[in-house]
Amino acid sequence: MAEITHQLTITGMTCGGCSGRVVKVLEATPGVLRADISHQTNSGVIVTTETVSTEDLLAIVAGTGFGVSV
Repeated sequence: MAEITHQLTITGMTCGGCSGRVVKVLEATPGVLRADISHQTNSGVIVTTETVSTEDLLAIVAGTGFGVSV
């Protein structure tokens, strides 16, 4: 399967615990290979298989309570 890299803007994170929570939820999602989330830059780079869409990632991150956009 091909790997797809998604870049997201994630707002509302104030510490490493916040970004760690987003990473934990994302990496528990089938099809997410790795997630690099930074509260300092309000950004995230997520590598997935082709089974996970950007819309899926937006919904997952929003479900953690943070703002998210492409």
